Amino acid sequence: MGVNIKELVNFEEISWEQLEGKIIGVDASLTLYQFLTSIRQRDGTPLMDKQGNITSHLVGLFSRVTALMEKGLKLCFVFDGKPPELKSEQNRLRKERKEEAKGKFEQAKEKGEEKEMLKYARQVTYLNSEMVEEAKELISALGLPVIQAPSEAEAQCAHMCKKKLVWAVGSQDFDTLIFGSPRMVRNLTISTKKKTSSGAYVPYLPEVVELSLVLNELGLDRDQLIVLAILIGTDYNPKGVLGIGPKKALDLVQSGKKFEEIFKDLEVDFDWKEIFDTIKNMPVKGVELEWKEMDVGKLREILIERHDFSQDRFDNAIKKLVKENNPQKGLNDWI
Repeated sequence: MGVNIKELVNFEEISWEQLEGKIIGVDASLTLYQFLTSIRQRDGTPLMDKQGNITSHLVGLFSRVTALMEKGLKLCFVFDGKPPELKSEQNRLRKERKEEAKGKFEQAKEKGEEKEMLKYARQVTYLNSEMVEEAKELISALGLPVIQAPSEAEAQCAHMCKKKLVWAVGSQDFDTLIFGSPRMVRNLTISTKKKTSSGAYVPYLPEVVELSLVLNELGLDRDQLIVLAILIGTDYNPKGVLGIGPKKALDLVQSGKKFEEIFKDLEVDFDWKEIFDTIKNMPVKGVELEWKEMDVGKLREILIERHDFSQDRFDNAIKKLVKENNPQKGLNDWI
């Protein structure tokens, strides 16, 4: 969804030391898309192995996950299941945007404009079933739980947080709050600094958002938060309501009017009740989380033997994890 409520939400920075030992549920598909979008060469070409297989998602996943594991975080990854029927419109719009970006990429390629190629290549990102299955294989080899959600991964993550199976949901998007997660953590990246609009670099720390505090500060309950999201736009009504941004949406849900009256007055062209019920009653399932020892041999097979990863970078990452998890063991003991 990527519901645009950032300007309405307060964040609290948290140190990596405070996150040590915490269990974090991660929307795997969203994370893989981020890697496929951002990890590219200067002309927009994704990273590939010698056989021409895209490896951007594996590079990002292995690098970030091992770094977060080294910091003491306990991660589990949740994958999307069957999308709700209402999501078909959003998928159609995404497909149209990708086709448009693909055409502009080809035009930029003909002109040799690398910056434009990179810009449009990032908008043409596809995550296929083969990539998903190999990502699951990699995550499992790292000893981390892999959960297959019945539908939306972030709804499943939110459910796991409500059941206290995870301490928080790791995400940059606020969908997880709309799905009712008590807590989310942003900025779970390798970067320690970020560049501001002025060109200066400032510390880049994780941020915690507590749903209860958000609702208290806005004077809303969760049902009102869902309605606010629908007014702005969700995956199930991506355009939202024309002329309604976060602040106007907040004023409307705070007005005391019934939801029916709000949408009737706005003369919306979608079934808000169907969207509300879809978000409120997204299918989820009960799970058990289990962490295992890393399978270094399997990791080596996936990354080095299949996809030509650097032996030195692989060994360095694994050695750090071995030392962190069990100082008495050497690398050879894990193979």
